[in-house]
Amino acid sequence: MYGLPEGVTLTQVMAVLIPIGVITVGLRWLPFAFVSVLKGIEFFGLLGRMMPVGVMVVLVVYTLFGQQGAPGGIPAALGGVAVTLALHAWRRDAGVSILGGTLAYMALVNLVF
Repeated sequence: MYGLPEGVTLTQVMAVLIPIGVITVGLRWLPFAFVSVLKGIEFFGLLGRMMPVGVMVVLVVYTLFGQQGAPGGIPAALGGVAVTLALHAWRRDAGVSILGGTLAYMALVNLVF
């Protein structure tokens, strides 16, 4: 019944899925609940200014280190970094830069090299 394995009831499935859903939604909601409380704290303002740079650094380090044996190797990684830098110089938007560089890297790895 309901496509469930033998010995598993719908009640048992719901007893597992409902708490999982409530916890998942709660954990995703929690950061937004604290925004008003943390808004005036200088440290979080600093994080808001520095996180885009931090994300970019992590992406560069991740793509460049250990690429010799990877598909595409160093040329694909450097191509992705070049596209990221070009997009950032053009648009000054971290989201566009990160997404564009990642897409360029994936295209180079899967289609060119």
